[in-house]
Amino acid sequence: MSSGFRRGHEGGVIAVFEDAEVSILRSLAAQILDLIEPPETGDDPLERALGIGPSTPSEPSGDPVLARLFPSAYEDDREAAADFRRYTEATLRDGKRTDARTMLDSAAPGRVELTREQAHSWLRALNDVRLALGTRLEVTEDVHEEFAELAEDDPRYPAYVTYDWLTYLQDTLVRAL
Repeated sequence: MSSGFRRGHEGGVIAVFEDAEVSILRSLAAQILDLIEPPETGDDPLERALGIGPSTPSEPSGDPVLARLFPSAYEDDREAAADFRRYTEATLRDGKRTDARTMLDSAAPGRVELTREQAHSWLRALNDVRLALGTRLEVTEDVHEEFAELAEDDPRYPAYVTYDWLTYLQDTLVRAL
């Protein structure tokens, strides 16, 4: 298993990954990319340029993962929340896609050296992957107790181990930065 991230040169970070770990990271990054594909925009050139239009979401997604990745800015004001979402979600999606692509493209077996900028993209991408997986697993603050009691033959076990490993990677990355 990876020993996590450590400080590298000039503000960057270094990690060493096994083939299986890279496969998991790439798969999860690809799944995030599939999940956050942008909605279609309208025919108005200004709306397209801004990433808004008739099909730009004004309501939180019915998918709990997307609702977690793109939470409502104003819980008590639906109109303000809709306006905020309409004008910001496309940019947020672009950022999440860029971060996931950075992780997808730079994850490799063996020694991986990331610049400070790449490391910050990884940090955001790992956060998105953990939010998505944690939402699907219905992770709460009591997850460690539940995980400790989970049998290795439980079908949820691999997902919880993956979630725990991603938490470890994120923690070592924060410390290395």
